[in-house]
Amino acid sequence: MNRNYKTILITGASSGFGKATAEVLAKEGYKLILIARRIENLKKIKSKLGSNCLVYNVDVTDKNAVTNLFTNFPDDFKDIDILINNAGLAAGLDLAQDSSLEDWEAMINTNNLGLVYCTHFALQVMKIRNSGLIINIGSVAASAPYPKGNVYGATKAFVRQFSRNLRADLIGTNIKVSNIEPGMAETEFSIVRFKGDIEKANKLYENTRFLKAEDIANTIKWIIDQPENVNIDNIEIMPIDQTFGGLVIHRTNPK
Repeated sequence: MNRNYKTILITGASSGFGKATAEVLAKEGYKLILIARRIENLKKIKSKLGSNCLVYNVDVTDKNAVTNLFTNFPDDFKDIDILINNAGLAAGLDLAQDSSLEDWEAMINTNNLGLVYCTHFALQVMKIRNSGLIINIGSVAASAPYPKGNVYGATKAFVRQFSRNLRADLIGTNIKVSNIEPGMAETEFSIVRFKGDIEKANKLYENTRFLKAEDIANTIKWIIDQPENVNIDNIEIMPIDQTFGGLVIHRTNPK
């Protein structure tokens, strides 16, 4: 446990990276605030983690809900030391010209607006004590475009650049910012992307070695454990069976 930090807020904590991170950090003795839309999942997690864990049913895209959350923490949980912006999603996997506008809005609202809301309020707490750590969960899609990645990749490029700009603004303070960019990982990510089609989601992971939620959770713990003089700016994490594919060239049929 890093003695500079005591209280950690994790968004999107009901499954996947968020849930795994909560489990890893609970063993380290941190006080945890877990938020997500699926309160029943959060209650199950809390039952395992104990009294050092608070859970809240909050949609990070709802500015009023996020405002109320940050203004109503119990006294022994209000001094947030670490914010882990994990809430995010990919909605649909279609060519841009065939995509749903609602899917695009959902990704922008969750991956960008929700992250910005939580970051804004966390910074108000951290700057008073001149101490803190913000960890954003991005994606390799931020820099590696692929067909049908359109708005999802763009939202994660925002996360990368926002993280960098936060670092620029926070220079000279003791508030750190890290951005983690995972590649293919087996979580509920693909199930959500394919609108609950589990069979379609499972096919993505057939005959390949993918990242697990625990891999990202352990990376987050490693970042937290770094000494005060070290800031981990950006990490790309790929499974061993995934790498970059290079440029694509389309050729017309010869006449």
